[in-house]
Amino acid sequence: MAGARALLRLCPLLLPQDRHGTAYEGFVTAQGRDFHIRILLPVDLQLKNARIECSWHLKKILHGYRHILKQRLHSCPDLVSFMVELKTVLEIALKNTQDLHVPRPPEYYSCLVRDLETLGWNRVAYVDTGLTTVKLKAEDSCGRQHHITLKLNAKYPTEPPGCLVDFPVPFAVSWMPQNSLIDIYNQFLAALESLKEFWDALDEIDGKTWVLEPENPTRSATTRRIAIGNNVSVNIEVDPRHPNMLPECYFLGADHGKAADSTCFSSGLRSLFQSPPETREVHYSCLLFAEVNPLRTKLNNNMHLWDPEISLLQNLRELLEIDFPSRVVLEKSDFARDCGICYAYRLDGSVPDRVCDDPRCGQPFHQACLYEWLQGLPTSRQSFNVIFGECPYCNKPMTLKSSMKKL
Repeated sequence: MAGARALLRLCPLLLPQDRHGTAYEGFVTAQGRDFHIRILLPVDLQLKNARIECSWHLKKILHGYRHILKQRLHSCPDLVSFMVELKTVLEIALKNTQDLHVPRPPEYYSCLVRDLETLGWNRVAYVDTGLTTVKLKAEDSCGRQHHITLKLNAKYPTEPPGCLVDFPVPFAVSWMPQNSLIDIYNQFLAALESLKEFWDALDEIDGKTWVLEPENPTRSATTRRIAIGNNVSVNIEVDPRHPNMLPECYFLGADHGKAADSTCFSSGLRSLFQSPPETREVHYSCLLFAEVNPLRTKLNNNMHLWDPEISLLQNLRELLEIDFPSRVVLEKSDFARDCGICYAYRLDGSVPDRVCDDPRCGQPFHQACLYEWLQGLPTSRQSFNVIFGECPYCNKPMTLKSSMKKL
């Protein structure tokens, strides 16, 4: 409810079209102009799988910013945050679109070329033919490559250029008329170093575990869904400003069942990695029946042991008392099981993230596929946003929330 009120304050002309909050239509306002837009969300309300429809005029204005908006869809936690980003990008796009028709004075070009020469052409990745867009490249202290795109208006350097970066936090430029590109570049480098620990933590996770989602994370992505066992994973959301603190965690997998306990689960993982390849399948059978309840209990019981002096990954290992499946030992296909309804792994960018509650079955499904399946069963019933039905595979009782909650 609070999110709906915040959205209404931000975009009073953008109204919900259903009671589930999966469709919005109306207008987004920028520089006194209204642009028609329609936003369609999946049943789990995950922005990364949303579809944005807009007028041809708005589509034309935002054409050069599509990759930025796509990144923001993946990184923003909710619709309100995305609409803030969309309006910011739209303001920049409108400003630059107007500036394209404003002739640049000779001083503009001489000042820009002088700034680029002072900065060094080796730091320039791209300049458009009109000298209105400049992309600069930089390397942080760990050797990671980064880019910043500058959109310059006709009043440069009196007014600052618009800046587009792949950051998990806003990048605000401090600017005065006597400043130049070198000042923006130095602020960019300082921002890179401030995010070093955040990227270090996620790079370690990407390099040493099997990350199921996002498949190709951008530098602005703050979430990782890490494989723990067959049909069991943990989704973490890391605070970019405090990457060494305990992240938000929720588990995906079977909640109930008595086929396995936490001892079997932990020992199964360890024996799997220590065994020769020809015997791994035997040990792996223990993981087929893993459930998330023991993991959730361990996280709650060991939360006080979190140590900000050691890495995020090592903390997760110690709190959950497990070894995450190694990229050296296993293939991603060992965890990436197809949906039991559509028989595909990826569906509109999403992967199977709902698992049968009976760990002896443990069949994964796409949330959208399972929702449609349960909706079509005459024996299913719905209470508010929860559907009660049966697993398509084992016919055991199964529930589905139309909006995923973090556990």
